[in-house]
Amino acid sequence: MPSKTNTTTDHEEIRRWAEERDGKPAIVKGTENGGGGVLRINFPGGAGDDQFDHVDWDEWFRIFDESDLAAILQEEKASGEESTFIKLVSRENA
Repeated sequence: MPSKTNTTTDHEEIRRWAEERDGKPAIVKGTENGGGGVLRINFPGGAGDDQFDHVDWDEWFRIFDESDLAAILQEEKASGEESTFIKLVSRENA
């Protein structure tokens, strides 16, 4: 059975997907550059919190839109279990 994925730029869909999995919006520490940075969603049990600066959703989506990104969200793994896989890509490649 193939995994289920969805590509979107919809803020509410991305936020809902992340919050259902206890994900928090974050920027990778050391990547901030004039109001931006490398975006991530930090999930429990993932990389340590010491690698991220947590931001609010408004800030995360401001950078997301200014960087012209789309999110590829994996709803389920091939096994059928819930997935926390998210990949941010350029909207022109989405």
